[in-house]
Amino acid sequence: MTFEKAQEIATEALIHLTRDPEQVGRFLAVSGIGPESIREAAEEPGFLAGVLEFYMMDEAMLLTYCENSGIRPTMIAAARFTLAGDPADYA
Repeated sequence: MTFEKAQEIATEALIHLTRDPEQVGRFLAVSGIGPESIREAAEEPGFLAGVLEFYMMDEAMLLTYCENSGIRPTMIAAARFTLAGDPADYA
């Protein structure tokens, strides 16, 4: 998986997450960032991997998201693995 594809998957997952106030509140609590900082945090290395890890912590949420978005759960894991590595490895 390319780094760009992994970023795309994670960005879509983040957008989906922000549509559910309860889940985004939970995500913010787990990640320790405030709602006013989410855009800034999204540009930090590792943030998008953290979004995917959040989905992977809740199987029901992960499977619902994957079903609704037409993506296999293994793609979430692959994207998380790619994002957790060094972006220079994919240049």
